[in-house]
Amino acid sequence: MLFETMMLTAIAATADEAAAPVPTANLIPREVLFGNPERSSVQISPDGTMLSFRAPVDGVMNAWVQPLDGGDARSLTTYTDRPIGSLHWAWNGEQLLFTKDKGGDENYHVFSVDIDDAKIRDLTPVDGARASIADTSRDRPDEVIVNMNDVNPQFMNVYRVNTRTGERTLVQENDGYLGFTLDDDWNVRGRASMDDDGALIMEMRDLNGKEWYHFMTIPSDEMMTTNVSGFSKDGTKLYGASSLGRDKAALVWWEPRQGGAESPHVVFESDKADVSGGIVNPDTYEPEAITVNYLKPEWHILDEVIAKDIEALKKLDQGDFGIASRTKDNSKWIVAYNRDNGPPRYWLWDRPNQQGTFLFTTWPALEGAALTSMKGVEIPTRDGLTMPSYLTVPEGSDGKNLPMVLFVHGGPWARDYWGYNPYHQWLADRGYAVLSPNFRGSTGFGKNFVNAGNREWYGKMQDDLNDAVAWAVEQGIADPKRVAIMGGSYGGYATLAGLTRDPELFACGVDIVGPSHVGTLIESAPPYWKPIMKMFDTRVGSMDEPAYIDAISPLTHVEYINKPLLIGQGANDPRVKIAESDQIVEAMNKRGLPVTYVVFPDEGHGFHNPKNNMAFNAVTEEFLAKHIGGNAEPVGNDIADSTAQIRDKGGLALAGTETYVATEGEGEQAPVETITLDQLSPEEQQQVQMVMTQLTQMPIEQLPAVRDQMMQQRAMAPPDAIKLVDYIIGQLDEKIEQSTKEAG
Repeated sequence: MLFETMMLTAIAATADEAAAPVPTANLIPREVLFGNPERSSVQISPDGTMLSFRAPVDGVMNAWVQPLDGGDARSLTTYTDRPIGSLHWAWNGEQLLFTKDKGGDENYHVFSVDIDDAKIRDLTPVDGARASIADTSRDRPDEVIVNMNDVNPQFMNVYRVNTRTGERTLVQENDGYLGFTLDDDWNVRGRASMDDDGALIMEMRDLNGKEWYHFMTIPSDEMMTTNVSGFSKDGTKLYGASSLGRDKAALVWWEPRQGGAESPHVVFESDKADVSGGIVNPDTYEPEAITVNYLKPEWHILDEVIAKDIEALKKLDQGDFGIASRTKDNSKWIVAYNRDNGPPRYWLWDRPNQQGTFLFTTWPALEGAALTSMKGVEIPTRDGLTMPSYLTVPEGSDGKNLPMVLFVHGGPWARDYWGYNPYHQWLADRGYAVLSPNFRGSTGFGKNFVNAGNREWYGKMQDDLNDAVAWAVEQGIADPKRVAIMGGSYGGYATLAGLTRDPELFACGVDIVGPSHVGTLIESAPPYWKPIMKMFDTRVGSMDEPAYIDAISPLTHVEYINKPLLIGQGANDPRVKIAESDQIVEAMNKRGLPVTYVVFPDEGHGFHNPKNNMAFNAVTEEFLAKHIGGNAEPVGNDIADSTAQIRDKGGLALAGTETYVATEGEGEQAPVETITLDQLSPEEQQQVQMVMTQLTQMPIEQLPAVRDQMMQQRAMAPPDAIKLVDYIIGQLDEKIEQSTKEAG
């Protein structure tokens, strides 16, 4: 008891050393930094007459169109619950295609909306299924290829869907594969699976052949840097990236035949970083230019036909650029420019005339704001690696002895990039230095770098973060007594790891949807993760090693936390379940450790509603200002205008807010009712018939996983859909019970 009292006294003393929040009139408002963009995801129609983009309707991002000649813009969708996801033109030029989920469950459906009358069609109307657009074709303007796990939640079937009628045709049933590769005529030519060692097995078949043959084995230590991207238009080349026989991923092509993988043709390679983006000819599907991104993107010309465009675009505006959209005849491009000290800008590029026309910026209110530059830096690790990293310091600052936020990216098999980053700008504006290191395990820098992170959660990956802090202190940038660690997803895990493993290094931490125990993360993984779980054995740890899994889990070491912690969680997160945050909060409460806990009941993995995002950032500002002494914009109505549940204030004032108290029975599902078929409407009975046909075709051992998925969907289903879900769950229970009896 004495020990705990001493620790709490130390926490209070640390908090007192930091300055209180200092409201400053010159701060850039959160509304400007994190509110909806005025326009984003800009695309040009196939005939070049119209633009499409995502823009807000009553604060929620929806689909819009506008004539290119400057006519009025109009919204085609008016969703009020969640923003739409991806947005693209159908090749028929008369429809847009978009995706949308419910409440952050990430079970996205694919929709079409007509330009003329704004009629919306759900092209994947299967409750509980997750779908995505896999391919479109100029030769089939009214159709798309869709992947959907409508039968078995673990595996994606391949469908051809008519965007005008919604008619769906099965192209390839998936009975256990990670995915399929189609040629330009939508023939299934390749399939991939994972073996017991975590290697990727790629099989192929010839154009008119039915027999599958082994094409290539990609060992587990090559999987992050070797992949197949697709066929050339004529089907004679299979393009992809490969690190086989080298460290950095090169652009290659293989002959799509038996034995063809043994002789890859190298198109381009760099000794600095993996190949990344590029430009592909829309007629031949041959690459015309490629980018390599170490600290900043660099363009490399592969076909001189595009050279003058690239050179002209380098001079058209500041920053890096990418081709966001093209007309069917490839004469007009939408070009997006990404700057570090300003919001993205969109231009129309006229190729025949080599002329650019400025369209708009995503956040006009940020034009002219006091935004600061992002600097790419190389940070050494204690064992000789180099971390490409990004540093931002407050505008007008000398960059010395600052409070610092170590901002850790998620994944962890991802990376940070140079460019406009609203979190860097926000934190720098509040007076903090911000450092984002690409620690070992990050992608983009070769297989050796990413593989150096294998089985190093809570180990060398965490050492790298500590080395980044040490570098910032040695450079005189960071005040060693005022360093916070912050991140989302894996970055949230790293925050918890930092506060349990190295509590003396950090003054506080901010964990956003981070897993607290690796074992519960793996056990509760979405069903569509199951086919790749062998990868977790290799890169993280195996559930057959419970002692090791415990050792790399922050929850196991919660007693070592002695610094303030802020946690943000989406209640519907399918990847990092709310239990991950609940259990760390409960453990800290039992030990009398202060923790601020904010839950959003309508969010999933991250906060997509801008009001929710601003609410959590308002809490974060007050938290950081209290514990490491930066500036803070007053909370105002940001929390009140969101769905935030402040379940634990953890000692913060948060003026005008109350600690959330759950009502009796809240969060508990009503029991599943016994529903008969005649209680359902004719439309519901048709849906049931389709679902039951699919269930009949499934192996019986997969039905419990389907039931679990249905129970998750039931928790978020609208009241008028509960009867339908309960009927299907009842049918699943009967089948599972019958199978159990037969087995006994």
